[in-house]
Amino acid sequence: MFHLIPLIKAIGYAGIFGIIFCESGVFFAFFFPGDTLLFSVGVLAYQHYFNLWIAVVYVCVAAIAGGLFGFWTGKKIGPRIFTREDSLFFKKSYVKKAQMFFTKYGNVTVFISRYIPIVRTFAPTVAGVAQMKNKNFFIYNFLGGTTWCASLVLFGYFLGEKIPDIDKYLLPIVAFVCVASFLPLIFEVFKRKNKTE
Repeated sequence: MFHLIPLIKAIGYAGIFGIIFCESGVFFAFFFPGDTLLFSVGVLAYQHYFNLWIAVVYVCVAAIAGGLFGFWTGKKIGPRIFTREDSLFFKKSYVKKAQMFFTKYGNVTVFISRYIPIVRTFAPTVAGVAQMKNKNFFIYNFLGGTTWCASLVLFGYFLGEKIPDIDKYLLPIVAFVCVASFLPLIFEVFKRKNKTE
């Protein structure tokens, strides 16, 4: 976390694009720090390390393209993905969580899942496995990808503008963003736990 900002500066637009693309639909990239990265990009854009609007376009395109890749993977691989054994980069339980979310919320899951770590990586693949209509997926993937990316980057930019020397407070702010991004998933777990008791 302490070295995140120098790392983002070093990888530049291409590296940011690659991370957001992978976390948006490549199932072994569920551990990538999407929310943290997007927020930090916004802060750095305010500090003129990145052009704000170029950064927003880059991350939005990356998120949409990553989602499409995951959806295409799900369509091609189909049910075989659920019979795959657990490994270092793959946990069957994560896919099942995404499937559960998709079953409960339907098409809107593709949009909602953007704000939930882990689920957002697997949701496009599960949508493909479930043979979601292409048109519906494209719409929700576009809306979810652009809303998630733009909101977090602009939030980072806004705080960078409003808080002097934000670098001093970046660690607790990023920690807050991380915790907040997991709240929907934690809420869902507790909700299901209470139902079973």
